[in-house]
Amino acid sequence: MMVDVIVPAYKPGKKFKQLLTMLAAQSYPIHKVIVVNTEKAYWDKEFEQMIDMEVHHIAKEEFDHGATRHLAIEYSQAEIVICMTDDAVPADRRLVQELVDGLNWKGPHGETVIEAYARQLPDKDCSLVEAYTRSFNYPEQSRVKTKDDLKELGIKTFFASNVCCAYWRELYLSRGGFIRETIFNEDMIFAGKAIQAGYAVAYAAGARVTHSHNYNCLQQLRRNFDLAVSQADHPEVFKGIRSESEGIRLVKQSASYLIRRGRFYLLPDLVLKSGFKYLGYRLGKSYKRLPKKLVMMCTMNPDFWKKRYMEERL
Repeated sequence: MMVDVIVPAYKPGKKFKQLLTMLAAQSYPIHKVIVVNTEKAYWDKEFEQMIDMEVHHIAKEEFDHGATRHLAIEYSQAEIVICMTDDAVPADRRLVQELVDGLNWKGPHGETVIEAYARQLPDKDCSLVEAYTRSFNYPEQSRVKTKDDLKELGIKTFFASNVCCAYWRELYLSRGGFIRETIFNEDMIFAGKAIQAGYAVAYAAGARVTHSHNYNCLQQLRRNFDLAVSQADHPEVFKGIRSESEGIRLVKQSASYLIRRGRFYLLPDLVLKSGFKYLGYRLGKSYKRLPKKLVMMCTMNPDFWKKRYMEERL
């Protein structure tokens, strides 16, 4: 089966070069890497010599988390497309093979797997708490998730990440693809709707990429604000699905982990950042009642709001 890799890029640099090097070395051959690059001025033509590549340039104001990826998938003719970010680096040569294998799994009642997402490993410079968060969200055990898991997993049933996620292209298109004009979380919205429609989502733990962030308090607030906005905008997916309990469980387990490791001095930072995460989440859930100026202060994606507010005036 033919496999294409989809990568939205913005000011790609060292990590992107590492990504291309590892994609070229995969045991399962890649047909083509399709890049949608934001702002041509930031593109280095040397990237195109590293692997068979198709590049499309867009302006910054044209970028959208869902629409840009959907555009790239429409350019592909492969049976399988793998969405990746430009800072996710395959941990070994088996990433593509493991994702292809995951797409061929079945749910407990024979449900078709529509997508398979990879395990994310912490980078070398990753903080201890963020490294634990990676292991919490991306455990060592693979799993196939269906709507039967909602009682046990809650919102985590819908969890999937386009940092590295493979899709059956025809099934993806038949479901309408990613939501267009979305602030963030297009991957989880798609997964949630697919699961509700009777499909399964696979977590392929053997497919591994190195990817992590060391966000400060304000960055955590803004990320969680945007996450909550996406949930508020899509009640058809998230209404009635418990989510905050999962965040509380992460904080408790992270604190226990730090205590076991004797890193008591990191507990205040954990509590502070967790507070900012929760504040961002609550503000995002209530964004429709907030003044526009506050919304712009709270978001990681100001261009999204500029576009939305401009459309509201028309």
